[in-house]
Amino acid sequence: MFIAEIGINHNGSLDIAMKLIDIAKESGADVVKFQKRNLNKCIPKSQRNVNRDTPWGEMTYFEYKKRLEFGKEEYDKIDEYCKKLDIKWSASVWDIDSLRFITQYEIPFVKIPSACITDIELLKEIKKYSIPVIMSTGMSSKEEVCEAIKALEGFDLTIMHCNSSYPAAEDELDLNTIKKLKEMFPRYKVGYSGHEEGILPTVIARTLGAEVLERHITLDKNMWGTDQRASLDPKELAELIFNLKNAEVWLGKSEIKCYSSEEKVKKKLRREITPLSKYCLQQV
Repeated sequence: MFIAEIGINHNGSLDIAMKLIDIAKESGADVVKFQKRNLNKCIPKSQRNVNRDTPWGEMTYFEYKKRLEFGKEEYDKIDEYCKKLDIKWSASVWDIDSLRFITQYEIPFVKIPSACITDIELLKEIKKYSIPVIMSTGMSSKEEVCEAIKALEGFDLTIMHCNSSYPAAEDELDLNTIKKLKEMFPRYKVGYSGHEEGILPTVIARTLGAEVLERHITLDKNMWGTDQRASLDPKELAELIFNLKNAEVWLGKSEIKCYSSEEKVKKKLRREITPLSKYCLQQV
């Protein structure tokens, strides 16, 4: 499954959100994802009245975040539009209120963002809903990840390896952690939520066994917003999904064999020699 993360890259514009849904659909993404917050609970009091320069003028950090937050009217339209295009949608929930809001809709999963995996109260609340959970592990210690998974024990859970820097440094991606998570938690699916620049690490993540892949998308990396630079533009998104689909073909089977397409070359190039002994074949 490929998740095209719109997040807050719509900058509070439903029109931009719809264009990003179009791009995701055209590129072959399976799901588009947004973010939902109760700002009164998610924004620290120390930050609420801090002034910030924005494309819409100077305003407090709280007012700025409020401008980016979609409500029921917008999500009703998003839900209707995604059904029209036949693409699924969901959202990362940052608090219990947002969880209850998003689960009003017919969504394929609920996402726990990296910032919230230590919110055990939120994780326990999720268990009241019969819906799959996808959880990112960015900015977390091994102990924190294990505690979060313990809180969701027995659930339909996908664990997403993630580095939460925007963009993530190449020497901090640690894609081998995907294999480690698969060894540590064989009962659960393992995926990759990438914030790197470019597409190759995400393709490599798939070859390492990531079953679910997620990348942020944008109309233009030069747009306003902290997530834009670590996002994929339309061309990159289409190229990535094309390569991911090809990766399935490239990986192929786990066996040694001579294909019929090789027989002609074999007759042309291989000399007649004494066959390998049965002993050697057994060793292979």
